[in-house]
Amino acid sequence: MQTIYISNTKEIKKLQRELENKLKLKITLKNKMLTIEGDALKEYEASIIIEAVNAGFNLNQSLLLLSDEYSLRQIFIKNSTRRKNLHDVKARIIGTEGKTKRTIESLGECYIIVKDSIVYLLAPADKVEYITTAITNLIKGSKQSNVYKFLEERNAQEKINLNEDLGIKNKD
Repeated sequence: MQTIYISNTKEIKKLQRELENKLKLKITLKNKMLTIEGDALKEYEASIIIEAVNAGFNLNQSLLLLSDEYSLRQIFIKNSTRRKNLHDVKARIIGTEGKTKRTIESLGECYIIVKDSIVYLLAPADKVEYITTAITNLIKGSKQSNVYKFLEERNAQEKINLNEDLGIKNKD
């Protein structure tokens, strides 16, 4: 049995039955304490998925964490900047009308949620490190265009590595 403190009780309550059916375990919610009962491995998987739902990801996005190919990462904004006005830093990550966030999500094939002083990142496990680096650089003050260029270069490098692994030669 595992107990988790959650803040987004409405969303968890709404998804409780569906989570129980998909994860095949018992979920009990009292106030802001959520109890999970079942197989130890299923409890662990459920705790990660519930953490993602609690952060604000929808159920389909959160269920990606059942596969080994996806990872959930928290980036604490205060650890990467000395600025007192976190509103400005969050605005840099989100961008005008969400453009920066959407661009990073597109280039990184990931999902991002900015909540309080934390950036939640749901990304493919093989890309999570360099997406984290990109977001951290953005928090530290790098230009958005430099962050995009970094992600594009990593994607290009990944494609080159994939082609080499398959034995495909590039035409120069």
